Amino acid sequence: MGVFVFLPLVLPLTAWPIARLAEQHLHPRTATRLLTGVAAVMAACSTLCLALVMVVGTAQLPGNPLPDGWSDPEVRAAVPYDEVVGKAAIPALVAVLVVCGRTWWRHARVRRRAHRALAGLRNTEVAVVPDGESYAYALPGGGRRDRVVVTTGLLKCLEPAERRALFAHERAHLSARHHRLLLTVRLAAQANPFLRPLRTAVSYTTERWADEDAAQTVGSRRTVARAIGKAALVSRGAAAATPAGLAGLAAAGPVPRRVAALLGPAPAVRAWPSLFTAVGVAAWGAATGAVVSAMSSANSAVTMVLILHAATPL
Repeated sequence: MGVFVFLPLVLPLTAWPIARLAEQHLHPRTATRLLTGVAAVMAACSTLCLALVMVVGTAQLPGNPLPDGWSDPEVRAAVPYDEVVGKAAIPALVAVLVVCGRTWWRHARVRRRAHRALAGLRNTEVAVVPDGESYAYALPGGGRRDRVVVTTGLLKCLEPAERRALFAHERAHLSARHHRLLLTVRLAAQANPFLRPLRTAVSYTTERWADEDAAQTVGSRRTVARAIGKAALVSRGAAAATPAGLAGLAAAGPVPRRVAALLGPAPAVRAWPSLFTAVGVAAWGAATGAVVSAMSSANSAVTMVLILHAATPL
């Protein structure tokens, strides 16, 4: 196992450059998928290796479930034994599992409460809430119907074309299943704090992705920009009314940057950036880090299984 068991814990640092550059130089769809995939792989690998460090480091503690042959000098020489690190890995792994489990449960609870709050309204694709506050968000179904929720207060502030941009934006969130991507990077950042920059970047790129899809639907980037700007101005102070964790027109991402991007030319759609650019180097660095992390965790896991098999008496 050696140093390989510790590499996935720090390899997320290789993704920091792409977290900053992807949102600036890649198409939002490409950036979102790249950052989410890298975050998911690195989080899974670091959590696995944290569990392996715990097992290896605590093997000599009384009451451990490992076979007696684990204490043989030849077996101990094949694994990195550090009782202090192993003991520290126990509360760290428990904290990761508890925090991720709580986040998953809260996400499901928010969606259930949001659906219950709409129980008295007609079961249509767009749910108009009679509320003077100005907010809108995309509510995934989860076994029920996907819905766009908007208040009468916000609709009154928008012109007909801007309303179409609003609905197109929220439908883009639902059709691309952005709530799953956002939940994935949120769990990844809680599993490994080094992945927090990717969570921040994805919260922005998902909004930009929905912005670009809405612009294609309504046929006017300026209309979408105007709708975002108006929604941001009238939604100040209404953030508490929007269910946490659900995507909205002006709920996430720096609004001035989104408006400026829409007022400029449409981003080029390309599957992968050129290696001879800064974003290309950063993307390849993050991809390499994810691959090395996967290989290191796989090597450590296989080594652990082989050692346990060899140390177990027949």
